[in-house]
Parts: sequence; C-alpha cells; structure tokens
Amino acid sequence: MDKIKRILTVIDPTKERQNSLERSIHLAERTGAEITAFMSIYDFSYEMTTMLSKEEREAMRNAVVKDREAWLNELLTPYADIKVTPKVVWHNRPYEAIINTVLESQYDLVVKATHQHDTLKSVIFTPTDWHLIRKCPAPVLLVKDHEWPENGNILAAVNSVSDNEQHLELNNRIIKDAQFLCDLAKAKLTLVNTYPATPVNIAIEIPEFNPSQYNEAVKKHHEDETLKLAERFAIDKQDCVIKEGLPEDVIPYIAKQKDAELVVIGTVGRTGLSAALIGNTAEHVIDSLDCDVLALKPDGYKSPLAD
Repeated sequence: MDKIKRILTVIDPTKERQNSLERSIHLAERTGAEITAFMSIYDFSYEMTTMLSKEEREAMRNAVVKDREAWLNELLTPYADIKVTPKVVWHNRPYEAIINTVLESQYDLVVKATHQHDTLKSVIFTPTDWHLIRKCPAPVLLVKDHEWPENGNILAAVNSVSDNEQHLELNNRIIKDAQFLCDLAKAKLTLVNTYPATPVNIAIEIPEFNPSQYNEAVKKHHEDETLKLAERFAIDKQDCVIKEGLPEDVIPYIAKQKDAELVVIGTVGRTGLSAALIGNTAEHVIDSLDCDVLALKPDGYKSPLAD
C-alpha cells in the first residue's frame, strides 16, 4: 500500500458520528484518494410480505434503498471538497456485500468503525469485523473514536524469526505500509516483536536443561533477526521493542504504554476448520487492542468469496 487511490468506507446508519468517514476524509485529504461511502441494508420483513408480488416487494426494497441514499447524500454534504460517492446495497450479509464490492472495484483500503463499549471503555469487534479481517483481500482499517494526532505513535507487529515465505513477505508489507502511514500521519514508528518464554515442562522433565541459558539464546536470536529486519528498512535500533511473552499480551501492552493511535498487523486469513482448531494469532492480538488496527493479508491472497 504505497498509495491510496480508492477507499471503501463502511457507513453505520445506527451511529450519529461516522468515525470511519472522518478517518477516510483525513486520509483522502493527504492522498487525494476517492471515497465510496458504502452502506449495506436489509430488512427481513420485506422478504416475508407474501401478500405482495415479487415486483411489488422489489419496488418496496428500492424505495428503502432510495431513502437511505438520500440520508447518505445529506451526510456527505459537508465534504464537497472531497470526491465521495454514495453506494447503498440490499444484502443480508454486510461482510459479503463489502467484500463483493472490493472484488468488483479493486479498492486499496476498507475503513470501518468498531463499536465502543461505553461501560467497559473497550472496543467490541462485531462478526462483520472478524469476517473482514479473515476474508477481505484489501487492507482493513478498523477505527475508533480518537483522532490521529501529529507526532503520534504507530506500531508495526512482526514475526522476525519465521522461516515461512508467506510470513516473511507479510513482515515486509507490514513495515512498508506502516512507514507509509507514518509519513501521512507524521507519526513515529515502533517495530514490535515477541518471543516465547522458556517452557516450564522442559526444565522439569530434563534435569540438565538450563532454562536461563536457553532463554538468553532465544532472546538473542529474536533480537538479532529483528534488528536485521529493522536495518533493511532504516529503522533505528531504539525504535525496536523485542519482548518476552505472547503477542496478544505484549503488543496491546506496548500500544497502551506508547498511547499508539494505530497497530499494523498481518493475518494469513485462515478460515473454516483450521481457524476453529488453530486460531489466528492476529485475531487474539486485535481482540486485546484498544486503538485503531490495520489488518493486512499476504500479497496474492485470494478471498474465499472470489470463487
């Protein structure tokens, strides 16, 4: 994502403030991107009106769509200086409607607001969010209530010691996209890598095993590989955080410590049985974050909805 030319912004008609649109406008002002303000609507009652003919039901749906289009046009009135095109579709699965639109028109970025839980003061990710993270081929930016202040902090979460080709390519994409967004937002980049703690059961089962020595070796390996990765992208050593622990614990901790406005993370988009049995590390991390998240897929990723 070395450029952003087309943004698909998901509008939530139940919210008074459209955080996704505000963030998209913010990006468009800096990139010259065109925005499509997208809304998926559906009301099952219009499908169950058996007293009406198919044509009459279709006319009723079209009337609802036109009503929402009028509301959307009014919402977009203050943004006359930015090219924003409204788009309303009738679909019973919002994530499918979003992904189909991305596949049809090749958007560079999907921007969607997350739901803020007023009592817990945390972000709640909806099923639509998770489907987009897993299946959308375009980068997905999930946003919350705060602005992106100048001189803020952006984190790039990488797995620097993986020998998986897909993960290595994803590391490169995460850092490049994070640097691109840092330039746009005038933010500071921090590279974050985690490494596992020494397995307790090994120390118990193998008496001659030296956990301290093992832990130092693992730490050094992660530090060396992370710093090599950082050097390739001209990132200073002092802007690298290599910390012991699980990614879902460490990354949110660092994000909170630095008051990060955004975390850039990669996800392989695992779905189906493998997702249920293995899970996605990225999803565990995202679920623990209380800031904006940019979720990226590997280059060449093909959405299951593209078939």
